[in-house]
Amino acid sequence: MDLIPVILSGGVGSRLWPVSREAHPKPFMTLPDGQNLIQKTFLRAAALAGVSEVMTVTNRDLLFKTEDEYRTVNKNGLAQGFILEPFGRNTAAAVAMAALQIKQLHGADAHMLVLAADHLIQDEKAFAAAVAKAVHLSEKGWLVTFGIQPQYPETGFGYIEAGDSTGHDAGLKVARFVEKPDLKTAEAYVAAGNYFWNSGMFCFQVGTVLEEFAAHAPDVLEAAAASIASSRLTEGSAYHCLSIDPDSFAKVPDISIDYALMERSSKVATVPCDIGWSDIGSWNAVSELTAQDDNGNRFEGEVLSHGSRNNYVNSEDRLTALVGVEDLLIIDTPDALMIAHKNHAQDVKHIVTQLKSSGHTLHQLHQTVHRPWGTYTTLENGERFKIKRIVVKPKASLSLQMHHHRSEHWIVVSGMAVVVNDDQELMLNTNESTFIRAGHTHRLTNPGVIDLVLIEVQSGDYLGEDDIVRFEDVYGRAGQ
Repeated sequence: MDLIPVILSGGVGSRLWPVSREAHPKPFMTLPDGQNLIQKTFLRAAALAGVSEVMTVTNRDLLFKTEDEYRTVNKNGLAQGFILEPFGRNTAAAVAMAALQIKQLHGADAHMLVLAADHLIQDEKAFAAAVAKAVHLSEKGWLVTFGIQPQYPETGFGYIEAGDSTGHDAGLKVARFVEKPDLKTAEAYVAAGNYFWNSGMFCFQVGTVLEEFAAHAPDVLEAAAASIASSRLTEGSAYHCLSIDPDSFAKVPDISIDYALMERSSKVATVPCDIGWSDIGSWNAVSELTAQDDNGNRFEGEVLSHGSRNNYVNSEDRLTALVGVEDLLIIDTPDALMIAHKNHAQDVKHIVTQLKSSGHTLHQLHQTVHRPWGTYTTLENGERFKIKRIVVKPKASLSLQMHHHRSEHWIVVSGMAVVVNDDQELMLNTNESTFIRAGHTHRLTNPGVIDLVLIEVQSGDYLGEDDIVRFEDVYGRAGQ
């Protein structure tokens, strides 16, 4: 049996702002144990029986960040595949493209297991057992969902109403999918015993799901196939990456897999399971991962408390002091502080909406921004100047580029730099520098085996990140 887990990594997680942002979304949030959600999802998928490859569908801007996260946990060199979307187009498109790609690479008899990159599953033994049951059902021609045994009447999840047995072990036919209910309805669902939380995880045999797409959502399938046909494939040893053509992808209907297929097909079953699942959908859910003190407080970072109860503080960079407060969520990052009452944890998303409408960049970027070659951190931003700390990974290189409106002064703090500055090529050691005038072509490379750290001082009339012309780029960004 060939089982290909497909990790869907596309959500921003606006309820987890200010840690989750568009350029550093929820799957990359580090949890108290030091791993992030996308690493945990990869490891959970890789540990399953019959897995020969893990495929990830994500935004193309997150490819290099995702590869970095996988590299730290993929110790056995498991094969990886990527489908890179130019923009979000909902889950039906992602699943259809993944199914088509798996059929081409592994055949129509292969099984695909669709997982969200930003969910937490704490009982991995129970998860593996549920997957084995789902694979057995999918071999019988079923489209399988994973129904989570509800622990309480949750109003933030959709529900699955289960019907009769499929006639196979542990499988129940799906009677219907139900939208997020009000509290009274949720209480009735829990009491009924045949309603389960809709986890958004699925298992299909590839040939079956493509047949069901053709029957119930042919427009999605045809547009997904056209997108793949006009896209660029990069292949290597135990690696393949399909970069989807934007013009073709824009024609794919924007619809979820639930609406496009699961609610229309008569072949849908569910495997009820209790696997310690959480979608980590709010700061309240995140707080549950940290042990509480005698006053019900949960703290990440250095926190002093006096007369305070039932609070959650996440503040890694500086001391936080609480005096006489209760039931607060306090999330402190280097460039934004969020304080909310626990009863309003779901409303954090409205702050993100306000940031977007005002054109503020804090919904998108952190103070430290990840790039394929490393990171940069904005240390100070003033009138006509900006100061950054730049870290370049060993053997990595920035693009050959030019700026119209700003000059740059580079000072090496540690490591060694090779710099192209107009018609010169320089080797800079620690405490050496170079000045690059506006309009000069330049490139920065780290030839060493340790990180290159430098300070960049920008000056000019305009210091926006879009003032860049790339001529050559090893990461395929030239012309963007």
